[in-house]
Amino acid sequence: MDKIIRLCSMPQTLVNLMKTFVKIADHLSDIMAKFSAVVLGLMTLLILVEIMLWNLFEKTTLIADEYSAYGLAAIIFMGAGYCLKEKGHIRITLVLGFLPPKAARIIAFIATFLTTLFMGYLWWYLFKMVRSAFRYGSTSGTLTHTPLWIPQTIMLIGAACFLIQLAATIVKTWDAIYTQEEVL
Repeated sequence: MDKIIRLCSMPQTLVNLMKTFVKIADHLSDIMAKFSAVVLGLMTLLILVEIMLWNLFEKTTLIADEYSAYGLAAIIFMGAGYCLKEKGHIRITLVLGFLPPKAARIIAFIATFLTTLFMGYLWWYLFKMVRSAFRYGSTSGTLTHTPLWIPQTIMLIGAACFLIQLAATIVKTWDAIYTQEEVL
């Protein structure tokens, strides 16, 4: 980051603020990954209970498939930021491999910036969906009548954390243009 100060003549306080933002985003992604792991464990437990109940007593919980689907959505949204931080998202590097390193980093910065804008757009519409589900009291069409705003809010929180991690990745890719580090 010190090279950025010299090249872009950014004040040290702004650079420190950017470093702090990246650390907070990375920590938030770690926390969301832990929540995601807990949800996965609870889903596994629910499915095992369902299997045991059916095999031993020919009874069912009536919620295993519905709540497992909610859990899957929660895992995907809550784990997306951690996956990005750990460079686990699928990338197509064929074109970037033919470019000079600096050009590849600039293209990665632009792609990350556009992805962040798109994710912001998606987050806004997720927010509107949750707001509508809450406002109209929408429930699932199953026996549980689960208020849909509950699982949707978990998705919204996960999407917000992913958006924050994308913004931190913008900072990292901008820095990588000058430091020649690999970010994505």
